[in-house]
Amino acid sequence: MKGQIVTSNKKRLLSGKVVSDKMDKSIVVSIERSKKHPVTNKIIRTHKKYKVHDEKSEAKCGDIVEVYAGRPLSKQKFMYLHKIVNKNALNK
Repeated sequence: MKGQIVTSNKKRLLSGKVVSDKMDKSIVVSIERSKKHPVTNKIIRTHKKYKVHDEKSEAKCGDIVEVYAGRPLSKQKFMYLHKIVNKNALNK
């Protein structure tokens, strides 16, 4: 899974993996990115966790989802769920 960036309808879509779904109407998504170190020129993988608004509570832990940034809903939650790309087979 890579941090793929797709531009559609002027919204920047980020893909990531759901790491927590224990909150009501919210999920935590880990987005992984690769960047080049400025001194050693090695490729470094970094990740960041975002709290994402999931209105229908349909995403489960382990799913691959697409999210986008929007209007802030709370202090830490400003991302919205766009769609579920791949359901986790273990959830079935």
